[in-house]
Amino acid sequence: MILGQVSWLDCIVFLVFLTPQLIAHAGFFRTLSCGLQALPFLLIKLPLSFIHDRYILDRAYRDPFVQHATWFEDITVRCVRYAFAYIPPDIGRVFLSQPVALPFLRFRMFRHGYLHSPIHWHEVKQNDFQGLWIIENQFQEPDVVIYYAHGGGFSMGSSYFYLEFFLAWLSLLKSSGFRNPAIFSLEYTLVPDKSYPVQLLQTIAGYKHVLSLSCDPARICVSGDSAGATLILSLLLYLESITMDTLANITDGKEIRDIRPGLAVLISPWVTLVSPKDKITSGDYLNPTTLHQYAHQYANKAIINSSLVSPGNCKNAERWKIASPAKGFFIHYGSEEVFAQEIRDWVVLLKSAGIAVESWEEKGGIHAWPVAALFLSSTRERQKGIKMISERIRKLMCSK
Repeated sequence: MILGQVSWLDCIVFLVFLTPQLIAHAGFFRTLSCGLQALPFLLIKLPLSFIHDRYILDRAYRDPFVQHATWFEDITVRCVRYAFAYIPPDIGRVFLSQPVALPFLRFRMFRHGYLHSPIHWHEVKQNDFQGLWIIENQFQEPDVVIYYAHGGGFSMGSSYFYLEFFLAWLSLLKSSGFRNPAIFSLEYTLVPDKSYPVQLLQTIAGYKHVLSLSCDPARICVSGDSAGATLILSLLLYLESITMDTLANITDGKEIRDIRPGLAVLISPWVTLVSPKDKITSGDYLNPTTLHQYAHQYANKAIINSSLVSPGNCKNAERWKIASPAKGFFIHYGSEEVFAQEIRDWVVLLKSAGIAVESWEEKGGIHAWPVAALFLSSTRERQKGIKMISERIRKLMCSK
């Protein structure tokens, strides 16, 4: 199920769903204050900078993202950039929460003629983890399972906000040749409600659950964007270091000697939580200052340079070789995003160990664009990134 581009009507309806939730979670006066503080940006800075950057500035000097972005994409990214820098995360998380995202998805489905989802999904709630199980045919065994951890700086985001993305991805996975693809999206606890190691423990428990659904680890593709990719990398390093007793616990005593997943697909991974290589760019909506604040909140009392907290701090190429999935990595990121240089250097490290790594650097691309584009871009462009990822998963996981 692939819905059309988000329209202005969708934006209005989203605000209708959002407003009461903001008042309920942040209070009326705090919500009003946040809105009033945004007015100078919305009424003055946004239109002036938009006109200057797109129509006055010589094209040769325009930001690479602006050069190819539509005006709808450009305006939305500018608003997200403002929100990331100035809206407190406890308010920002409401934008991406289940009570807002789920009714919004149902409205978009209704607008496209769907009263019910043609793809099955349901919540999974256990004592040590929870998430969403999405599958083409719930009565058949999946031939590939994507284990996904969402992004959001550890402080915001939800599986429900990504649900439309997952439904589209599942459709494209089936089009690429899989018979019955499935996705399990981990719903981990956000900061500051809990901090490390809670999120990693939940990621481990979620992987154990996915193993129980697919007895063959080679059919599992671990994936995530941004902070979710951090958790996936931490999971891989954890699996590399476990003892035989721990292995037996994860596999529930089954005779599985190698529990590494078949493949890892990462979208704009936050490889190193605090890095001097993180540079602010004019196109991206992230900024290092806010990111590093989120990083320290996530690490809490743990050592932020620990490889299980911040996987990019593991510079041991041989350890990465042992931790690597059987079919290696596919990494998608943008040339204009804050993490670009850190990702490039990490890819070089992996390749130095002889690990199978494919990476795609989107020219002019910004952070987690395959996810964002599904909502913002035109019909053809919005599927480009996730279609490429689906085809790479099919090719790599089916290779010998």
